[in-house]
Amino acid sequence: MNLTPTEMDRLTIFTAAEMARRNKALGIRLSHPEAIALLTDEVMLAARRDMPYAQIRDMASRLLTTDDVEPGVAEMIPMVYIECAFAEGTKLLVLFEPISIGNLPLTETSYPGEIFTPDGDITFFEDGPSVTIDVVNTADRDVQVRSHTHFFETNRQLEFDRDKSWGMKLDRPAGMGVRFEPGVVKSVRLVPIAGGRVVQGQAGLVNGHLDAEGAKQRGLTEARTRGYKGA
Repeated sequence: MNLTPTEMDRLTIFTAAEMARRNKALGIRLSHPEAIALLTDEVMLAARRDMPYAQIRDMASRLLTTDDVEPGVAEMIPMVYIECAFAEGTKLLVLFEPISIGNLPLTETSYPGEIFTPDGDITFFEDGPSVTIDVVNTADRDVQVRSHTHFFETNRQLEFDRDKSWGMKLDRPAGMGVRFEPGVVKSVRLVPIAGGRVVQGQAGLVNGHLDAEGAKQRGLTEARTRGYKGA
């Protein structure tokens, strides 16, 4: 039996959903993955049975309540996107707040994985060296740069002083970034990459230690050869 990756994913969902159904039948409250698996499996099965779209959403909204899941799980699932195979083709079905309020009182205790922060603002990269540079996007479409990117190696159509950006990154928290629209000059603050200061991959202009002897000059030479603006 040869299975496609999609079919393997479907079997994984079914297996997790079966475990969720067993736990639910035994009165064990479901975790986040178990709740997602059960909702997804029931919706995909309903689509294969060719139930109408609206009827599936109504059915799914009655599958689970807060009584069936661990504290905090309902708040972690504001919506679920499920790609379903209907008779007429594949459709995306969206469940909004699929876990309804049950009969048991909601607890006010802490949830697993909940983050507690101190009062007041948290300032990132306040101390230490930094550099502020002007950047202009010379391309014809937006360019998004994420916080973890070695700024020296960003899109070659971004024009800025690449020499100053060597070994630097955006002063943004992890997962955030800056969008550069075509022709718009933006001023951004860069801070040094910390840790071991080894950069691998990205645009392939470093692939080693940022502070190694001659690394910066080799990076600039390669950037100029490959047409990086500002190099």
